[in-house]
Amino acid sequence: MKTVGIIAEYNPFHNGHAYHLKKAKEITGADYCIVVMSGDFVQRGAPALMDKYLRAKIALASGADLVLELPAYYALGSAEYFAGGAVTLLDKLGVVDNLCFGSECGDVALLGAFAELLLHENKVFKQTLDHKLRMGHSYPQARNAAIEASAPHLTAHIDILTTPNNILGIEYCKAILKRKSNIAPCSIRRAGSSYHDNSLQTDFCSARALREALQSSDRPDVILNQVPANARTLMEEQYARTYPIFADDLSLLMHYRLLSEPSGEFTAHSDIDKELSDRIVKYLPQYQDFSSFCDLLKSKNRTYTRIARSLVHILLQIRQEDLSLFLSEDQIFYARMLGFRENAGPLLSAIKQKASVPLLSKLADAENLLSSTGMLMLEKDIYASHVYQSIVRSKFPAQADTSEISEYKMPIVKL
Repeated sequence: MKTVGIIAEYNPFHNGHAYHLKKAKEITGADYCIVVMSGDFVQRGAPALMDKYLRAKIALASGADLVLELPAYYALGSAEYFAGGAVTLLDKLGVVDNLCFGSECGDVALLGAFAELLLHENKVFKQTLDHKLRMGHSYPQARNAAIEASAPHLTAHIDILTTPNNILGIEYCKAILKRKSNIAPCSIRRAGSSYHDNSLQTDFCSARALREALQSSDRPDVILNQVPANARTLMEEQYARTYPIFADDLSLLMHYRLLSEPSGEFTAHSDIDKELSDRIVKYLPQYQDFSSFCDLLKSKNRTYTRIARSLVHILLQIRQEDLSLFLSEDQIFYARMLGFRENAGPLLSAIKQKASVPLLSKLADAENLLSSTGMLMLEKDIYASHVYQSIVRSKFPAQADTSEISEYKMPIVKL
């Protein structure tokens, strides 16, 4: 039995994702595909457009065999933490042979070379980096100079470090190297639109383009030609019932959380230093909504995405001391199932035999299976989902199903 892993957000799922699932199995010869997917909040610092169960169902209908949730602490982390948490989860399953990811260059050997250099940072690299930083260069400028000095053979390819999927691919390779994992990375060249392209005039448009199209329209059909046929019915059925959810749907909850911080100090939360905490306090009286507040807090050193992610850390009470604890105890403590295909029985059996973490199918079993550290991480995933569902029910009150308000009552998706 051969298994390939994919790390994804599917925010939302589109034709490019279906192509990736198909090609991942083809090029690795895998019998099964495991997807590690972000839950109800995503890395750019926003709620997912659709809830995790709908996205898991679409992924299973489009070729995935098992969908696991990436814990919120990593789903909302920087590229390094996002990749590290997801790779660790796949590695601890004990059954994954390959990790297949998309990248702009499609050259896994080249990405691996950059990963090796950036992970180990030889003496010349460190000296050049420190020197350039002391001279006042930005980190990307200093890093590029360090690469030119320590690995001149990579200089011609240094633009790789400017594109988002390449950067994430390098982090996946770094995480595999750091763990000394037996998982072999492979990459598919990204087809169609770039990550930031907002055009729908292509077979493989970006997820960003789909989100923006839905935000500017009141009909789901504006994006349905960009999703695989077996996902369209699911998306049509749930439109204006459970999605779309956008960043500004967080606005009132976010404002309340910022006003509720008893100390007026936010540095206990992950990714927030004293400078950003002071800016939040300074500009809080001008708060209007989530997105405009992110714009207000932007600075030369902080992008909109980094600000948004930091604010969501405050909203969900994601604290640095907790993340440090998780990292010190090897990052991942469970594999929580969101959904699976019923013909994937052999895969589930293999995981139960070989995994070094429990495969969670029922939250009620968690206390008997997890350490206190594992429970701390899981409780944040549950809390994040309850926050997300409160936003859904507030936005679509006529469709609210109060019988399923608790994450403990949400059934695993089976196809």
